[in-house]
Amino acid sequence: MGTVPGWRGHGTASKTRTTLSGCDWRSPQSRKARLLCSRGRGFCGRKSDTRKFGSDLKETSTLKMVSSQPKYDLIREVGRGSYGVVYEAVIRKTSARVAVKKIRCHAPENVELALREFWALSSIKSQHPNVIHLEECILQKDGMVQKMSHGSNSSLYLQLVETSLKGEIAFDPRSAYYLWFVMDFCDGGDMNEYLLSRKPNRKTNTSFMLQLSSALAFLHKNQIIHRDLKPDNILISQTRLDTSDLEPTLKVADFGLSKVCSASGQNPEEPVSVNKCFLSTACGTDFYMAPEVWEGHYTAKADIFALGIIIWAMLERITFIDTETKKELLGSYVKQGTEIVPVGEALLENPKMELLIPVKKKSMNGRMKQLIKEMLAANPQDRPDAFELELRLVQIAFKDSSWET
Repeated sequence: MGTVPGWRGHGTASKTRTTLSGCDWRSPQSRKARLLCSRGRGFCGRKSDTRKFGSDLKETSTLKMVSSQPKYDLIREVGRGSYGVVYEAVIRKTSARVAVKKIRCHAPENVELALREFWALSSIKSQHPNVIHLEECILQKDGMVQKMSHGSNSSLYLQLVETSLKGEIAFDPRSAYYLWFVMDFCDGGDMNEYLLSRKPNRKTNTSFMLQLSSALAFLHKNQIIHRDLKPDNILISQTRLDTSDLEPTLKVADFGLSKVCSASGQNPEEPVSVNKCFLSTACGTDFYMAPEVWEGHYTAKADIFALGIIIWAMLERITFIDTETKKELLGSYVKQGTEIVPVGEALLENPKMELLIPVKKKSMNGRMKQLIKEMLAANPQDRPDAFELELRLVQIAFKDSSWET
């Protein structure tokens, strides 16, 4: 049994996600019945998402951050979901564009996702060009605001942490709590929109692979496991200082399901290896989930698997149609009869299954084929780590003169 990909949308599937609160992925329920983790879209400006100023935006057209003077002007809404609302905004002092995500903390799951994103991005001490940057996070209670910092003793912050840990609201439900994330603004949509609106381009493919592997190596070096890598969560920034470089910048975003691996108990000063940090909560988006994630026992090697699905789909333009949104999405899969099945789920059922890579002749060279097969190995120990992956992709990009050899 091998893969039968949907070349330009031959596959049809429901894109499903589970929340961190837990869902038995091994239950006999159908994939369509699994719990969705509905979150606001990433920080990107998409023409199709641009909306007229609504009452919510009019009421918050200026955002006061800590000081009495407004620091940001909200320009327009660019995305909305049950998780929050994303605005394009400008910094008054510099006129620089930023994205501001407003998250209503009215449910424990919203608080948990928001805090996980905050903890992950605030733990990074340096910036990376291919990872979304958190400028600041503001906690608002009714008319009072304060800048949020990790480990704060603020009663407002501690109430949110308690809400996340207990799974129930730990503050007065009559008060309106919001978190405001100020981050990079990306003007090119997401990876799905960008690639599927253009013809395949070898230079773009190479650039995207190098950027994504660099971002993942950076995250794993900083003890962060993303757990929801997919084209929807990879944003495009087309604004470059160097106009001679025509390839856009990718930014890995949406850290609501991420996990920051804590230091070793034996030696708190020694950072833990993400490849030795075992997690048990099955979460993510099913078409990008590794076999071991479905079982609920995995490490950062699950991110390698997800990136393997993304790169394979990008190189061969393998897509499926999300039955809920009717959107065409990049993603590889296995066809079983008339049903398409996530690669990770199929490998869980049959670890010895041989994936048919590549599907199209001359779509990739021998080195690339071997690397993707290793990234999608059923046994996570057979996959390269993020640092080896980055090195091998650089070697493939610059040592091979042709993808067709």
